[in-house]
Amino acid sequence: MTGFGIFWGTAILALLIGGSEGLKHFMSRNFEGFATNVAVIFPGRTTKSYAGFNKGMEVELDIQDVINIRRAIPQIDSSSPIIFQWANALYGQKKKNAQLTGVESRYDRIFEPIIYEGRFINDADDANFRKVCVIGKEVAQELFGSDTAIGHEIDINGIYYKVIGVVGQTSEINIGAKMDESIFIPFNSMRRSYNMGNRVHNFMMTLKSGYSPSDFENLIRRLIASNHPIAPDDQGAIFYFDVSEQFKMVDNVFLGISLLALFVGVGTLLSGVIGVGNIMWIIVRERTHEIGIRRAIGAKPRDIIVQILSESMVLTTIAGIAGIVFSTLILAGAENALADQQGTIRTQLTFAQATEILTAFLVLGTAAGIIPAIKAMRIKPIEALNDK
Repeated sequence: MTGFGIFWGTAILALLIGGSEGLKHFMSRNFEGFATNVAVIFPGRTTKSYAGFNKGMEVELDIQDVINIRRAIPQIDSSSPIIFQWANALYGQKKKNAQLTGVESRYDRIFEPIIYEGRFINDADDANFRKVCVIGKEVAQELFGSDTAIGHEIDINGIYYKVIGVVGQTSEINIGAKMDESIFIPFNSMRRSYNMGNRVHNFMMTLKSGYSPSDFENLIRRLIASNHPIAPDDQGAIFYFDVSEQFKMVDNVFLGISLLALFVGVGTLLSGVIGVGNIMWIIVRERTHEIGIRRAIGAKPRDIIVQILSESMVLTTIAGIAGIVFSTLILAGAENALADQQGTIRTQLTFAQATEILTAFLVLGTAAGIIPAIKAMRIKPIEALNDK
């Protein structure tokens, strides 16, 4: 029964650690491919009257806002203005409705795509107003099936673009639509081809190491307000989404999960260790007569201690290994059951974690046998022989 207690304690601790790691991976997978220090700026509506304009006016960002922000904040690492509209993509007799998005070349450093074929938009594409496009994986499957899309031209709202890449995304974060369901073209090409003028739907930027998007929120709000009839303190006119704050919240959730798993695991571990100590104490009590005989025929106190501690170590080791093997099989089954299109959710223990759990049980289990071993060592042969 003590061996089962150790087995179950080890298994529960291993399952908690593996399960918490799996939950962390499941949650963090939603953010894969998206930079952690991103700020997204998009317009809203004014909530205050200002400069002769009534509140409720719709705000529109423009190219000048982008220029002002980039000029005033040299700490920007990567950035891209974004414009989009829904479009019909045609290839032969096949048709696909998708979000057409105009981006600059550094967009893929902010929202890193999976490149299935070809490449993403580069500086030369945007500077030279090239009519090229990068299509999402679902768009490619709908228009081209199993054939390669690279090099073919597709009709997007009456204008032909050459396909230079096929992309997808791993995260669940969407800017309008998933990459798999979108078509990307150079920002300048989209402005010219569809007469979109200087309007910008939103602006995304990442900052260099050591800087946080929240450090520049007030500055950016002032810069935009100076270019539009917006009250400087009108928070509703511009939405400033600091993605790093969301990552901090997720990190705090992960920390809470880890602490909960640690708390429950330590409690389980201590329960198993107490069980080892109790059974060793019972063993010493039941073997009092035997220990007396051994002492009478010349056994040294060290021999008695080694006997009790070795039993404790063997019991802990065998039951602990069995518990780890059992939990590993359960976690492997859960990992296979939870696999989906985005891959598997890693729930397995690492070898180092398994070794640490076993070592902790072994050390504490052995320590739990020390007091019973000292009790056995101090038994006097005469008293032990007379014990019934």
